[in-house]
Amino acid sequence: MKRVICVFLTINVGGDLRHRKLFLDCASILVPMITKIINLSLSTGSFPILFKHSLITPLLKKPSLDKEILSNYRPVSNLSFISKLTERIVLSRINDYLTSNSLLNPHQSGFTKRHSTETLLTSMYNKLVSAISHQRVSCVCLLDISAAFDTIDHNILLKRLSAWFGFTDTALTWIQSYLSSRSFSVKTSDASSQSYPLTCGVPQGSVLGPLQFILYTTPLSSLIKASSVDHHLYADDTQLFISFSQKTASPNP
Repeated sequence: MKRVICVFLTINVGGDLRHRKLFLDCASILVPMITKIINLSLSTGSFPILFKHSLITPLLKKPSLDKEILSNYRPVSNLSFISKLTERIVLSRINDYLTSNSLLNPHQSGFTKRHSTETLLTSMYNKLVSAISHQRVSCVCLLDISAAFDTIDHNILLKRLSAWFGFTDTALTWIQSYLSSRSFSVKTSDASSQSYPLTCGVPQGSVLGPLQFILYTTPLSSLIKASSVDHHLYADDTQLFISFSQKTASPNP
């Protein structure tokens, strides 16, 4: 049974139902071991190196697209089951901390509890209708950052978590360990590429990645609020809007 545990810890079970069945069948033995691993990781501020490797599978966005054009593929990342389980526990703790201390960006609706695209649309609709009722003209600018999650600088993220959100000691050390020494390989059919390092960005397919992204971009709201432009965010999508009187918009005679 020790061998079963060792094999289970090292395989990637992101999309393999057989391995999930193995976990369920051996839950009484595996759960105490997994619990010990996760508690040890959190208490020491160290994220196991075996959890940091991801397998990238390129999938066509649509069956009708040309298979020879790389941009037609969507990279799907698979991480180990225990890696994601550990992240879910950390995510729950971080969310509780951010919520209880009112540290979440009120202008961000993405990856935030009790917020959704409906929250974003309702907020914008309310402000635009209010402007119309006061006979004001509104201008809306929609921004979408390309490959936004892949552009995050780890050093800046760690400094932001410390300075803006009060992450210190073991908590900050754990996140630093989580981000460092990550790697990936590309898998197609039965072939797999060599391992490559991931030196920037949040891990694709991870549980913590989306939250890390919205914390990383929180200062954007402070910069926008310093101007007369209003805004709302949903993950990497930014909606900028400003309302002004018709007289201001009219050209001079």
